[in-house]
Amino acid sequence: MRGDAFTPVPDRGMITISIMLANIMQGLDNTILNVALPHIQGSLSASLDQVAWALTSYIVCSAIMMPLTGWLAGRFGIKHIFLASIIGFTIASALCGAATSLGELVAFRALQGVAGAGLIPLSQATLLQINPPERHGHAMAVFGVGTICGPIMGPALGGWLTQEHSWRWVFYINLPIGLLCTLGLLVFIRHSRSIHREPFDVVGFLALSLGIGALQLLLDRGELKDWFNSSEIWIEATIAGLGLYLFSVHTVTTDGPSFLNRDLLKSTNFTAGTVLMFAGGLIMTGTLALLSTMLQNLMAYPAMTTGFVTMPRGLGAMAAMFIVAPLIIRVDNRLIIGFGFLLTALSMWQMSQFSLQMGMAPVIISGLLQGFGLGCTQVPLNILALSTLPRHILTQGTAIRSLMRNLGGSIGISVLVANLAEKTQIVHSHLVEGLRPDNPLAQAPYLAAPYSLSTPGGIAALNAEVTRQAAMVAYIDNFRLMMLIALATLPVLLLLRGGRHRPLTAAADD
Repeated sequence: MRGDAFTPVPDRGMITISIMLANIMQGLDNTILNVALPHIQGSLSASLDQVAWALTSYIVCSAIMMPLTGWLAGRFGIKHIFLASIIGFTIASALCGAATSLGELVAFRALQGVAGAGLIPLSQATLLQINPPERHGHAMAVFGVGTICGPIMGPALGGWLTQEHSWRWVFYINLPIGLLCTLGLLVFIRHSRSIHREPFDVVGFLALSLGIGALQLLLDRGELKDWFNSSEIWIEATIAGLGLYLFSVHTVTTDGPSFLNRDLLKSTNFTAGTVLMFAGGLIMTGTLALLSTMLQNLMAYPAMTTGFVTMPRGLGAMAAMFIVAPLIIRVDNRLIIGFGFLLTALSMWQMSQFSLQMGMAPVIISGLLQGFGLGCTQVPLNILALSTLPRHILTQGTAIRSLMRNLGGSIGISVLVANLAEKTQIVHSHLVEGLRPDNPLAQAPYLAAPYSLSTPGGIAALNAEVTRQAAMVAYIDNFRLMMLIALATLPVLLLLRGGRHRPLTAAADD
């Protein structure tokens, strides 16, 4: 492996702005739709189960296409694939906003997932290529800001657009952003001359697509179908296991080029960094999913208020990224990452002290801490994980890491939601054991109106409050579980090598 001298790139600032727009647009779309789902459900006359496919179709198609990004970029060049992704994503957004039936919306969301899968890995790879090695830390900080900003602003922006205009505007908001981004890339980015025309591994792609697609469906539908009490879940689990097994065997044993470049697996830093990225995605996405429902369902926060209360998490992440960037060349990166996960664990411990009587301050403070902690991990993790990769597999490496972060988020949501439902039922059953007519504490004056064990209305009100209290306990248990996950990631740091920053590999022997 040899390094090539860096050639200055003209209009680097404009290229960075265009990339940031694409990054923010894709990040927004991951979260902005959740707030609008009830409005879409009523507008298109769909059940909650049916309208959830608007989320599922996007996740499944994005997960399947994301690993393909590296091969496409190597085959046709980053500029062409980047432009195709942005144009496709923008057109699909317009079609989603104009959808007149649930079937159309699901189909157009699937198209959005196909087009948007490459935006994050292509943005990251392009930023690394247009910046000299000594600015890679700063470039990763800029990339991280876009990655964090979109998901954080999504709920608040989605709530405002839906409330003041229509659910269709959560899609139409992408049109001006997509147009500006397309013009920026057309004018300022140059076509890459280094194109690797490797044969396409059809078997590997099909096996991985089946495995990831079935796994995503299993995770999305499992709670609704009562997991393995459903034949559908068994079928999806079998397909997922078989697809991932065949992909693993094929990757290891094939003599020709494999869909997943085996050089990625030879890098301990890449493997360990990807595991840590998986954990970070699980914690960040899982926390946002839980916190939004907790604040709205248990504490009666409006959707817009919920979005604004969770925004400090993004502010903490942005602050951390800009503080960490200049420290990368002075401090062992593993110490920075370890500090970030410890701070994240501390924030989860604070969230495990939440109560139904608290104000906004604990939510804001814990959000700032968690955002700052996870923000400390993003830049050094990207640097260490990608530092040993040659240029021709850099785009594929970023795509695989984005895939694992998304899988971490989806798996985290499924596990946490299932645990939430189970814990709520268990705690509810324990709490109602003491609510008996022969218990003096279940009588007036201890049990004041509107609660009562003698009237239907009083019993209904009492059951609703018990369910609320039980759900709060279940949320707290989930926050404690994520604290343990953050602490469990610390031993993985021992696998990382080269804690002092060294520039990302500029090129490999082409």
